[in-house]
Amino acid sequence: MRVTRRVLATPHFVVRVVDCTDDHARWSAPETTSGTQLVLVRRGRFRVDSRGRRVVIDPTTGYLHPPGHETRFAHPAGGDTCTSITLPGNTLTEGVDAAPVHVDARLELAHRTLLRTGADPGFAGAEAVVGLLRLALRRRPDETSAPGRHDLADRTREALLADEPAGSLVALARLLDVSPSHLSRTFRHHVGMTVSRYRNRVRISRALQRIEEGETDLAALAFTLGFSDQAHFTRTMRRELGHTPGNVRALLAASTLD
Repeated sequence: MRVTRRVLATPHFVVRVVDCTDDHARWSAPETTSGTQLVLVRRGRFRVDSRGRRVVIDPTTGYLHPPGHETRFAHPAGGDTCTSITLPGNTLTEGVDAAPVHVDARLELAHRTLLRTGADPGFAGAEAVVGLLRLALRRRPDETSAPGRHDLADRTREALLADEPAGSLVALARLLDVSPSHLSRTFRHHVGMTVSRYRNRVRISRALQRIEEGETDLAALAFTLGFSDQAHFTRTMRRELGHTPGNVRALLAASTLD
């Protein structure tokens, strides 16, 4: 089941939050949109199939969907919550196919704070949407590759998102039945960062969600996320986001929850 609600609506863009409780590996019937659509995930993950290209979408990877393209969805990992921003026409996507969007920690924080600004159709809402789009439409990692290798990057991302395994690059490569060096090169080529950096990116995404939900014990949170200590957690968040956990907690607490 899918529940959609409008958060912000103007003649220039519409922001919706979509809660999906589906739990199935099979593909849905094709869907299309009349405008350009940017989709970002707040919780969970799902698969997207557009023109034969299949991509895993999660808090670290969104997607840009041009108007008129048929898209199918699968939810093998359970429910999810995402945000869609729809703009009329194809100004942003003219000449390009549906494409994954690299979501770094700054873009994820902009996404989460956008939803806490309230339904302001004026300057504040527009500035928040424009700022988010500016971050989302930066140059993406090179997606040109030999056939089949993108699947390895996707399987690696899914294993890391599922904390499988929790150990080293060698253990992860063994799980995926490839050499560590091949895994490392392939992942960096497609995702635009190292496996280690991506693992930290996933941890920071989970930290943002927990802090947004009201978590105040940062030492316990650091331990739960797998950091060696709170200092390690703080250094990683500052490097990825430019803010400490305490700063993020204050920033998210300063706005009204959507």
